[in-house]
Amino acid sequence: MNPIIRAYIQPGRRVHLSGIGGVSMCPLAEVLHRKGLTVQGSDLSDGPAVAHLRDLGITVTIGHKAEAIQGAEFLIRTAAIHDDNPEIAAARAAGIPVFERAEAWGAIMRHYPHALCVSGTHGKTTTTSMATHIFMAADRDPTVMIGGTLNLLGSGYRVGHGDTIILESCEYCDSFLHFSPTVAIVLNVEADHLDYFKDLQDVEKSFRRFASLVPAGGTVIANADDSGAMEALEGMDLFTFALGQEADCRAEDIRWEQGLPSFDIVIRGQLYAHVDLQVGGRHNISNALAAASGAYVLGLPGQAVTEGLAAFRGAGRRFEYKGSYHGAEVYDDYAHHPGELHALLDMVRPLGYKRIVCAFQPHTYSRTAALFPQFVEELKRADVAVLAEIYAARERNTTGLSSLDLARQIPGAIFCPTLEGVAMTLADMARPGDLLLTVGAGDIFKAGEALVANEAK
Repeated sequence: MNPIIRAYIQPGRRVHLSGIGGVSMCPLAEVLHRKGLTVQGSDLSDGPAVAHLRDLGITVTIGHKAEAIQGAEFLIRTAAIHDDNPEIAAARAAGIPVFERAEAWGAIMRHYPHALCVSGTHGKTTTTSMATHIFMAADRDPTVMIGGTLNLLGSGYRVGHGDTIILESCEYCDSFLHFSPTVAIVLNVEADHLDYFKDLQDVEKSFRRFASLVPAGGTVIANADDSGAMEALEGMDLFTFALGQEADCRAEDIRWEQGLPSFDIVIRGQLYAHVDLQVGGRHNISNALAAASGAYVLGLPGQAVTEGLAAFRGAGRRFEYKGSYHGAEVYDDYAHHPGELHALLDMVRPLGYKRIVCAFQPHTYSRTAALFPQFVEELKRADVAVLAEIYAARERNTTGLSSLDLARQIPGAIFCPTLEGVAMTLADMARPGDLLLTVGAGDIFKAGEALVANEAK
């Protein structure tokens, strides 16, 4: 964590947030406002988040202009805002410090006795959401930052008054190394974000550095079932959870009914909680164990775990029900890594659908290139694979790859260059009893939403 920023996050200071309406910037603005800073900011467009901030008395300008930073003592920006942005350029020219969003969150964590940070190649949003449900059930009034929408909150964040902050902690560009966890959860460690990391070993080093941020008296919680996590954290003092290994926290007496698991959580030989999950898949049992482990080490009663997880119905874009079309059910999921695809398809296979139709949109050229064989193998597991074109996100196509290359390796796969084509293809093939999945971290969800909207006409 950058020690300089701590001197600026003090009551009475004036801060400008560039991109203030963003999913993690809006709660940051509210937290800073509550701490007595004078907060202002800018965003490219108006919307509910901007309206909410204005209701709090925060000044928000639309558009990025050099004059918008007037009066600010320091700036905080999102990762999407670069040095050539007019506000950042003006701040640099005037000698005004510019900090990254993750640096600010890291400094803010220092104000909370307990900072529960959830990391991993995948499962972060779901586990952070589960932990939020548990801490809310325990009336701990947490501050929360999630990388997705949670129905319980009506958004991806909440600003509480309790002693705990719960944050989804992303490894991309080593962002989570700015954080100050007192409890760090490591769900899994796999090769990903290879446009930034060199290889799996580089990813493992980053997670080890993250876990090393936990101070004496804190806890590092790790998934004993995941070889990458255990290799990254080898030799460290860990609190472990597992389904298939010996661990401090285990799921026992697992039973399934209509694709949903019930089980006991046993910690060091003692029953801690019984859980009836309302989301399927073994990976979600693992996520629940991780969230329960965080609750346990922070002193929450097992009853809060039971109640909190019974009320959890999933986070936005995590096997999210969108509607139906001609007797087929349409769901959307954020899975964009082969490991996530594997877990998703494992989860839905026992649910009794006649066919699983997976409309997949690869996310970034670099990930598609680095993990091409794994994507092919996972997509072969669907009954029908529909491939949307690769979602570029932050990249340019220097690889020459197209989703057509994936489709050529998958028997029966259909390539659609546009989302409109995906929606039309799904409409043509939909049959009663089918599961139509739109999958990926880009805008593939629009195809499923268009399908459902047509059904309603």
